[in-house]
Amino acid sequence: MIIDTHLHLIDQSTLSYPWLSGVPLLNRDHSYAEYAQEAVRCGITDVLHMEVDVAPSDMEAETAFVQGLAKAPGSLLRGAIAPCRPEETSFAAYLERQMANPFVKGFRRILHTVADDLSVSTLFRENVKRLSGTGLTFDLVVFPHQIPIVMEMVDLAPDVQFVLDHCGVPDIKAGSQHPWRENMSEMARRPNVIGKISGVVAYADSDSWSVATLRPYVEHTIACFGWDRVVWGSDWPVSRIGGGLSVWVAATHALIAGASADERKKLLSGNARKMWSLG
Repeated sequence: MIIDTHLHLIDQSTLSYPWLSGVPLLNRDHSYAEYAQEAVRCGITDVLHMEVDVAPSDMEAETAFVQGLAKAPGSLLRGAIAPCRPEETSFAAYLERQMANPFVKGFRRILHTVADDLSVSTLFRENVKRLSGTGLTFDLVVFPHQIPIVMEMVDLAPDVQFVLDHCGVPDIKAGSQHPWRENMSEMARRPNVIGKISGVVAYADSDSWSVATLRPYVEHTIACFGWDRVVWGSDWPVSRIGGGLSVWVAATHALIAGASADERKKLLSGNARKMWSLG
């Protein structure tokens, strides 16, 4: 049993994705039906949709779109990590609307492709603190050198549960581990942060990576956070850049083959089930 905490769906006839034109490898529709056929074969039973940085005017429409798919018989979709704009004064009202929808399990604001000063503003950080006590999570996606910046935000919101995406986005293709290793260790000292084992195949050389290539990054992330504070995600369809869903699932099983059955269950389903109350 696997819970995928990081699925992206793209439907350009329904929603606008301004960034897609700059990523030719992904610039097409990536449907739920296409994903689900392969996911079921891989043992994935439950899925959280991760926001796809749609145009701000489409943020609520994206959640409605995914929720509509979740209502279909046999759907794997159990909730959405919704987009948000904590840098805007309208965030408080937006949060109130999302809190009324139990399908929304958390939020994410893309930070690795925007100016660093966005997340250090007082308004941004005060708005993120509004998640305290709501049970809603906040996903962080940042480059290794940006981890210290978001650590400050994490420290200012100790009652908010943060999720660090993609093992902290290491530069695996270049074989770089510094300052990534040090910053991951420091981030993991914050008890209100969990690590997400996802996305790494897209950061490796798509033609030559192997399980051995990924192992230092995945194992360091798990060692830092511990088996009780890690979850798994496919990052589909971005993971197609590194080989696809089935390849990433197979690599994951190889990477954790030496762990106990209880440890494997925590990473692949147990922690996510508890974190987002997935039943």
